[in-house]
Amino acid sequence: MKVMKFGGTSVGRPQRMKEVARLIEGGEQKIVVLSAVSGTTNALVEIANLLSRSDRDGAKKRIEDLHEHYKTFVQELVSAPEAVKAAYAVLEEHFDFLHIILRISFSEALSKDILAQGELLSTKLFSVYLKEQGVQHVLLPALDFMTLDVSGEPQIGNIRVRIMQSLRKHSNAPLFITQGFICRNARGEVDNLKRGGSDYTASLIAAAVDATVCEIWTDIDGMHNNDPRVVGKTVAIEQLSFEEAAELAYFGAKILHPASIWPAQQHNIPVRLLNTMQPSAKGTLITRQPERAGVKAVAAKDGITSVNIRSSRMLLAYGFLRKVFEVFERYHTSIDMITTSEVAVSLTIDNATYLPEITQELQALGVVETEGAQTIVSIVGHQLTQETDTLQKVFKALQGIDIRMVSYGGSSHNVSLLVPEGEKVSVLQRLNQDVFGL
Repeated sequence: MKVMKFGGTSVGRPQRMKEVARLIEGGEQKIVVLSAVSGTTNALVEIANLLSRSDRDGAKKRIEDLHEHYKTFVQELVSAPEAVKAAYAVLEEHFDFLHIILRISFSEALSKDILAQGELLSTKLFSVYLKEQGVQHVLLPALDFMTLDVSGEPQIGNIRVRIMQSLRKHSNAPLFITQGFICRNARGEVDNLKRGGSDYTASLIAAAVDATVCEIWTDIDGMHNNDPRVVGKTVAIEQLSFEEAAELAYFGAKILHPASIWPAQQHNIPVRLLNTMQPSAKGTLITRQPERAGVKAVAAKDGITSVNIRSSRMLLAYGFLRKVFEVFERYHTSIDMITTSEVAVSLTIDNATYLPEITQELQALGVVETEGAQTIVSIVGHQLTQETDTLQKVFKALQGIDIRMVSYGGSSHNVSLLVPEGEKVSVLQRLNQDVFGL
């Protein structure tokens, strides 16, 4: 069985949704995971925000605008009278719900219900289109099997049991359609896997059913060696290991959600990144085994804040770093990079929400200096630390660049540099030219 996930841009227009239908034709049994139609989630977030501010008139206007958009979408998607009737029934069901919530007291739980409407709409409309085309399939509600535990983490064992029960009911069906992103939490309420979570859904399903492959279809032909929005020329990477892909996803490669690697990696399910607009392109294959040693790609993560703690108490002391890390733990703030000397420790964070409180507590340990507007540039590849000329090439390319921190040796797959955000473009362009020859 194959799992195929299509993002919002892949189903963003009726014609693209029809192209997705052609891509899933024939072959082995499939589970197709769909995101919401592009723009829908943002609109629903806006509606929820308006309701949270008690702006019911504003929310009503936004709902009506979205409804009109979907009416036009349906007109272009289906033509048979029965299909048109069924599609409008889908719209009526979900937009009636959105109008009902205008009369309900807003809550965080209600906001999750609002956001879920996007994936429910896209899958149901896609199902109507498939039925019009005579394509045998089963609509598989993600809310029946995708569950979270009390910590908000997916329950892979429970997901496996529940989805297999559903699949056995329709064992002869060649095709299953389900929603990405949405799930139920430990209280049984509608919840979600956060933004970008459709990739995560696909990977979890692939792991649960022991899929032959998990295909992630987007609007780009695989993971590239650099950011195509910043540098003039990039190339798609044909193969990556799970470790390499996870590093790139975490440090800024937008094509893949960072969390989506883990389930496939744990269950050794190959992941292939493909382009809906160029289905013949090879894309990127992600497997357990790396293709070759050496640098594969670079990625950049913006919005970084550096924190430096200087203290003579670090000298020949033990337990100092534990005290530092406990401060960040108390404020649920993760750490990206770490460097130390005998009298100082420097680290980076990507969430400065609690920085004032963190700084205040750290001042009990030493002199604290912080600096925002930083970027982590990550150079990723297999066995980088064993490639004797890796650092030589990197630092030669970056002569004159204000490099604030270097992380090397913690992973054999990654060398990370901290630079001011204003230097990011120059760094990526220089690395593209001097390391990749592009």
